[in-house]
Amino acid sequence: MKIGTDGVLLGAWTSIEKTPFSVLDIGAGTGILSLMLAQRSYAELIDAIEIDDNAYEQCVENFEQSPWGDRLFCYHASLEAFAREIEDEYDLIICNPPFYSEDYKTNSNERDLARFQDAMPFKNIIECVSKLLSKDGIFSVIIPYKEEIKFMELASKFKIFPNRLLHIKGNPNSEIKRSLLEFSFHESETIIESLIIETERHQYTEDYINLTKDFYLKM
Repeated sequence: MKIGTDGVLLGAWTSIEKTPFSVLDIGAGTGILSLMLAQRSYAELIDAIEIDDNAYEQCVENFEQSPWGDRLFCYHASLEAFAREIEDEYDLIICNPPFYSEDYKTNSNERDLARFQDAMPFKNIIECVSKLLSKDGIFSVIIPYKEEIKFMELASKFKIFPNRLLHIKGNPNSEIKRSLLEFSFHESETIIESLIIETERHQYTEDYINLTKDFYLKM
């Protein structure tokens, strides 16, 4: 399955400084984030949730074929069902939620908004994270930049606060496209940084190479 830049960025940027014992990957897809965290960390428990049948089957296969299969497990469930059933808490929760491309437009703004919210239910994600995250844990997520303020406002209602932000631009002349956000239950001054992916087509910046080179065969 195709690996997106969003997933690679999030998996590489997410902090493991607190040496998490347990990790949860929400909406795992084919398991890229879980596999990256297994490669980067010594976490002994890495759980993933995936509701789509085909993605779930691919995720399980990828876990089994990886060198870290004994630490990885994928649940075939919705986030809401998982949050209701599981009593465990996680030291690190990571999520690359599905969302429609900013380029996707119809003639109806209302329909566009409804479709976007269907694809990416912020409130559901944040509410479930508030139940599943340990008191000193970290929640790491990537979203469209234009949704950043709304996401942080929703998180604050559940006493989840932004500690780090990374703004992503495709090239020096483009607008900020993505926001990577790190949250916790501890309120602090937010560290805001930026990253440019390319100077021109396939000419990657030194910052991007340094962040992601451990995960590409040709970088």
